[in-house]
Amino acid sequence: MSHERFNFVLQGSRMITPRVMQLDFRREDGRPFDYVPGQFITLHLPWQDMELRRSYSVATIPGESADVQIAATHVEGGRATGILFDLKPGAKVAATGPFGRFVLREDPPCRYLLIATGTGVSPYRAMLPQLKRLLDSKNYTAALMLGVRGPDELLFGPDFIQFVAGNPGFQFVGSMSRRLSEPALPHERKGYVQDHLMELNPDPKKDIVYLCGNPDMIDTAVERLKALGFDNTNLRREKYVSSN
Repeated sequence: MSHERFNFVLQGSRMITPRVMQLDFRREDGRPFDYVPGQFITLHLPWQDMELRRSYSVATIPGESADVQIAATHVEGGRATGILFDLKPGAKVAATGPFGRFVLREDPPCRYLLIATGTGVSPYRAMLPQLKRLLDSKNYTAALMLGVRGPDELLFGPDFIQFVAGNPGFQFVGSMSRRLSEPALPHERKGYVQDHLMELNPDPKKDIVYLCGNPDMIDTAVERLKALGFDNTNLRREKYVSSN
């Protein structure tokens, strides 16, 4: 049951970009954590005389060693940041979940456009095995576009670049809003992801667009896509609202 409260035990953590930490958890009771790629969990963190609730998309590629991997961005002075970034292996964290409907559905053959900023790319990483099965059928293609500040913040970039190498129907683009030099690699772009989205020539008759991350990016992209004829049947959104 998704509203069941249980404990996660931290298996390990590491910085995967200058500002983002990956945390790997297992259920304390040893039961498997069943989720659909694209869903999220809520952590319940004690702070002074209250409880902080923070939600994180599951970034785990099914079959990896950890039950749940999440990516958390450091927020200067953030209460939840201070707790999570100070956790040591073996620490217990109360959680509920999984929640959410931001998942790949049984759509007719199409092209998936997966757009994200920052840690909003986490659910797409979890979807990679599912995407591979769809791409192998030759009835689907997909493009993933990730917006970050610069090359060192390309979250899970190696996973997506490797996925490109083994899947001809998949495209990966990293849009870098604060990059000063011109892009050096084929997947790199200079600027904002919502602008580069238009380079893919989105077509409401054949594309389904997923948008995850910064609300301003999502609102801008949705406005432009609706002008092309997209509507709620082929636009799927999950906004990340920042909190400390």
